Amino acid sequence: MTGDRARGVALYATTALLLAGGTTWWFRAAPAEEVDPLVAQWRADAVKLLPDTAGQDDADIMPLAANSDHEIVSEVDPGKYQVSVVCVGGPDSRIRVSMGEASIDSGRGLKCSDGAQKDQFEVGTSGRLRLYVSVGDFGPVVFRYTLLHTTG
Repeated sequence: MTGDRARGVALYATTALLLAGGTTWWFRAAPAEEVDPLVAQWRADAVKLLPDTAGQDDADIMPLAANSDHEIVSEVDPGKYQVSVVCVGGPDSRIRVSMGEASIDSGRGLKCSDGAQKDQFEVGTSGRLRLYVSVGDFGPVVFRYTLLHTTG
């Protein structure tokens, strides 16, 4: 009986050792999340150009690939909102921000490269605000927006 017990202990110890080694290999072999240093810098620049403000109803920042479309939906109270947007990116990068489908609403164009500046506009909503962002041929870019409920 002692021999069977020793074999069982050896079997369990070997299994535990293989499991620990496999788990360690699994986590060490996982690819590291690549963060483009330019995108990280553009993210910081976008926050400087369009910082959070007291009382804002929604805000977000996101990297977007070239030739991509992105829909943003914010659940807000009915009323008027000041929408502020900024885009930061490489040379010749541009985006178009619209409130409706791209084929219906041409939207507002923003230059994302050198001298990127924020843009603001006011919209009325019945409770759901949709922004459509289309990135041009050059990217990636970092897009940031804020929503602020206005009175009047």
